[in-house]
Amino acid sequence: MVRSQEAHALSISKLADAGGVGVETVRFYQRKGLLDVPPQRGGIRRYGAEDVRRLRFIRQAQAAGFRLSEIKELLALDAGEDRARANEMARMRMAALDQEIASLRRAREALARLARECSAGSSGPCPILASFAIEDEVQQDDK
Repeated sequence: MVRSQEAHALSISKLADAGGVGVETVRFYQRKGLLDVPPQRGGIRRYGAEDVRRLRFIRQAQAAGFRLSEIKELLALDAGEDRARANEMARMRMAALDQEIASLRRAREALARLARECSAGSSGPCPILASFAIEDEVQQDDK
C-alpha cells in the first residue's frame, strides 16, 4: 500500500475502535461538527491518523468534563494555536472541578456521619433511611 493511502486507510468502524467509541458516537461527533466527514472513495469513507488524534482528544476533553461546545472551541483553538484562550478554558474547567470535588466531599462527609449514626444505634429507623425520607417529603411538598 502506498504511504498516502495508509494515512487514510481506516473505515469508520476502525476509527471508532481506535478512539474507543462506537460508530454511532463517531457519527454523532460528525453531526455536531467535531469530526470531519471525509468524501467517499469507492463508496467508503476513509479516515486517517489526524481523525484518530481528534477523536481521542474529544474523548479526553469529555473525561475532563468539558461540554461539547467547549470541545468544539478547543478544537478550533488547536487549529489556530490560541494558547492563552486554551489556558483560560482549562483554568475555568479546573475551578469548576474544584467546586464539584468540594460538593462531593461534603456529600461524602454527610453520608459518613449518617452511617456512623446508623451503626451506633440498634433500634429505631436508620438515620440514613430517615434522611432520605425527609428529602422525599420536601420534594413532594415542592410539587
